[in-house]
Amino acid sequence: MRTKNMSRRDFMVSGAALAVGLAVGGGGLGLVTGCERSGASGTGAAATIVAAKEKVQAPPEWPWPYEPLDPKTVAQRAYEGFYEGACMYGAFNAIIGALRDKVGYPYTAIPTQMARYGEGGVAGWATLCGALNGSAAAVNLVSKDYAKIVDELMGWYTTTHLPTFEPSKPRVNIKATSVSGSPLCHVSVTEWCKASGAKAESPERAERCARVAGSVAAHAVELLNNHAAGTFAATFALPASIKTCGGCHLKGGTIENARGKMDCIQCHTPHQ
Repeated sequence: MRTKNMSRRDFMVSGAALAVGLAVGGGGLGLVTGCERSGASGTGAAATIVAAKEKVQAPPEWPWPYEPLDPKTVAQRAYEGFYEGACMYGAFNAIIGALRDKVGYPYTAIPTQMARYGEGGVAGWATLCGALNGSAAAVNLVSKDYAKIVDELMGWYTTTHLPTFEPSKPRVNIKATSVSGSPLCHVSVTEWCKASGAKAESPERAERCARVAGSVAAHAVELLNNHAAGTFAATFALPASIKTCGGCHLKGGTIENARGKMDCIQCHTPHQ
């Protein structure tokens, strides 16, 4: 067996063959596609190397292709996904999964399990709502106008009675809705618990968040559909406190020691 004087080309070809073996035999992430086991066809290692050279696909340029999706289908998928991997996974997997079904590659190459970290506002830290986090990640992937779309999605979340989505077969029956005034998991959950009387670790709260995942993913798709059709229009207006407090604390203010778009007085007592 040759162990020395391996050329750079030999090394790259051998590496490609290894990539094929991992993708086929080890459940790869889909970055190498269309390859078959060489042993089954009797073509041997040479054919495997050729397959590796021909089938490796580079990801397309950003933004990735988008096709209009059905918000109700995405909402139901996000609801079910919540019970598989929590809020961020539920929303992200619903949108990416729907694009995988409709568009195919490159969405077949995305391991949506990567979004599990967002559970409970990022590993239980109750920061950004996972449903927003997952939906925003999907929006970012398919649109250069992601900031405008995500801004509208965040604003809608903070001013809407959630959840808006009702699953076809709910696991738990709930009726209460609440307006969070904030994109933070901590605030959003607390406001709903106040409105419903349910505990934060109860099955009812989990059901609420499953429905919120469906609600947010569906609205993200509605915004993306409008953007694709050329009918997207921003409607969210910043809270009045942003102008009042921002005169001192935000960009260009006399103090300029803060950033943000959330309602200031939800957490801070205004100056007299």
